Amino acid sequence: MLVNTSRGGLIDTKAVIAALKKGQLGGLALDVYEHESKLFYNDHSGKIIEDDDLMRLTTFHNVLICGHQAFFTEEALEEIADAMFRNLADFVHARECKNALVESSQEKGAPLKLRARSDTIPIRI
Repeated sequence: MLVNTSRGGLIDTKAVIAALKKGQLGGLALDVYEHESKLFYNDHSGKIIEDDDLMRLTTFHNVLICGHQAFFTEEALEEIADAMFRNLADFVHARECKNALVESSQEKGAPLKLRARSDTIPIRI
């Protein structure tokens, strides 16, 4: 059984479907899906879902898919709010922010250096 509660892009959906069809994978549980932003959290009643891979996964009796809910716990929401206020305080008081994605430079006009790995930076289209 394969369980993914991390990131949808970690799984090759077409390979998982092939493994399920061949009986090489006994089951699948997902609360993340690589194209979830277009589908989850919106009402699609009466609409045709054009994501063939997701629709194929829903036909298997041994597959469970649900929308990612990890951040909806009281603790997670409190931590998100606390971190946001800490970040804001650091910004207001011109302090180094431990959550910054770029390193500040002492030199005026110096290029910013990314702290995050480039493969984890969200791409907005």
